[in-house]
Amino acid sequence: MFAALTDYLDSIQARDPAPRSRWEILLYPGVLAVGLHRVAHWLFEGKLFFLARLVNHLSRFLTAIDIHPGATIGRHLFIDHGFTVIGETAEIGDNVTIYQCVTLGGTNPTNGVPGKRHPTLLDNVIVGSGAQILGPITVGPRARVGANAVVTDDVPEGATMVGVKARSTLVAAETWQRDFIPYGTPCREACKDIVESGEATPPSIVELEARVAELQAQVAALAERAGQGDDKPAVARKRSRT
Repeated sequence: MFAALTDYLDSIQARDPAPRSRWEILLYPGVLAVGLHRVAHWLFEGKLFFLARLVNHLSRFLTAIDIHPGATIGRHLFIDHGFTVIGETAEIGDNVTIYQCVTLGGTNPTNGVPGKRHPTLLDNVIVGSGAQILGPITVGPRARVGANAVVTDDVPEGATMVGVKARSTLVAAETWQRDFIPYGTPCREACKDIVESGEATPPSIVELEARVAELQAQVAALAERAGQGDDKPAVARKRSRT
């Protein structure tokens, strides 16, 4: 059990640069919320629903994170900060990262029969702050959900979802195959590769500066031609007067 806890704390430290030690991570509200959920889920599985709800409400009071006792959570879930809601039939895989103010919400079944109402997040998913994932949909392995996105359809493996209603953006394979990308949002430049290669300036900035210089030269040439064009009528008017 101690080894499992150590692995869990180490997995959080690998995804969060802030903590200086495992002891500090133990104070995280997300760690407390997940720990209390393990107790509540055990009571829920034993059909001790009132006690399960009691633990759930205690956890919500202490952490501002509301995880229904019926939700199924895998290994190494990292909830960074609070105000997150996870519904009863939600399923979360291993090594999932959820940032603040996220909702794994349910939809009302049209046939009126209770059942799977909440989303399923598979392994290594990252959900950005403020995202809403609604309904019995599946978010594929290694997918990223951007901040404030509203997801109502299945998300394929490795996709990055942004917007309202969320749509997939194309991300280079070498980007999403990395072990972890903070906040679920890959940057335009492969920053790590640029630093390691020793380049002083990213290639795209060099291209942009060259393009700006080219446009400035074109504007200067047009201005010069316009000035020459204005001189000719003035000379013609002077000759007509004489």
